[in-house]
Amino acid sequence: MQPLVSVICLCYNHARFLREALDSVLNQTYQNLEIIVVDDLSTDNSREIIEDYVRRFPQIKYLPNAQNLGNCVAFNRAYRLSKGKYLIDFATDDVLMPERIAEQVAAFEKLDESYGILFTDAEFIDDFGNHLLNFYKRDKNGNLAENVPDGDVFAHVIARHYICSPTMIMRRTVFDKLNGYDETLAYEDFDLWVRSAPDFKYFFLDRILTKRRIHAAQMSQQQYKPNDKQIFSTITVCKKAQKLLRTEREKQALKKRVIHELIQAVFTRNFEATRQLYGLLQDLGPVPAKMKMLVAIHKLPFPFERTRQLYQQIRFGK
Repeated sequence: MQPLVSVICLCYNHARFLREALDSVLNQTYQNLEIIVVDDLSTDNSREIIEDYVRRFPQIKYLPNAQNLGNCVAFNRAYRLSKGKYLIDFATDDVLMPERIAEQVAAFEKLDESYGILFTDAEFIDDFGNHLLNFYKRDKNGNLAENVPDGDVFAHVIARHYICSPTMIMRRTVFDKLNGYDETLAYEDFDLWVRSAPDFKYFFLDRILTKRRIHAAQMSQQQYKPNDKQIFSTITVCKKAQKLLRTEREKQALKKRVIHELIQAVFTRNFEATRQLYGLLQDLGPVPAKMKMLVAIHKLPFPFERTRQLYQQIRFGK
């Protein structure tokens, strides 16, 4: 018998994309699904769309929030009511390809219990569904052109964001051990990786099975902008990672991450985040001279944000 998969669909003002997203779940070739839709008090017409789907597809469980709770709390509310052996955290501005769950479950069922999370590649699309790029680099024949770490990934997830979180499927045992997402945080994926990777291995399935939509309203698109509060959640998770360090390699990985976040804090003139990150960097060992210099001048009337924007334009074309 197919194991039950709980697809937790999180919606906040996704009306433009909601029908395509929900159709992509309903059209999965995998049959044994528990579909739970949580609306986090949308202010557009998302609720009307969801209610229409619930009327037409009674297998959908609907949890409308009475107040805006944020992704972490909204997901946990559904997770604690769900029953699946596997869980998928699905934002309803993204799209699942028809074979996604079938292929992921088939791969997961071949792994032993030490593996807690399976992830894949993704296609990035714009508001209109047009192809932008793939998450991982591929050659002209579509073959993977970079190394994607799996297995013991703790040092890797500390150092850099290299997993496309919307592609993940997770064993329920991971969430049971962690007691769900940390509800004090503004976002969930970095904390999930840091807290789960010491105890569970990750598996990379070399397939493109999710379309990840990129649009201006996403929380991720607000990151590293002036006064962005997500950076304080990042600092909290870095401090959690510091307590979990086991090797010098992991310590250096965390130092790399802290330096990256410190640079972003300086260039967005987030003075309190700069202070906290610099203190964490000092705790991890000798501070590089360039970081000392950067922090020494970070309050001067220098156009740091404009410099960062120019760098982003040159490096990434945006």
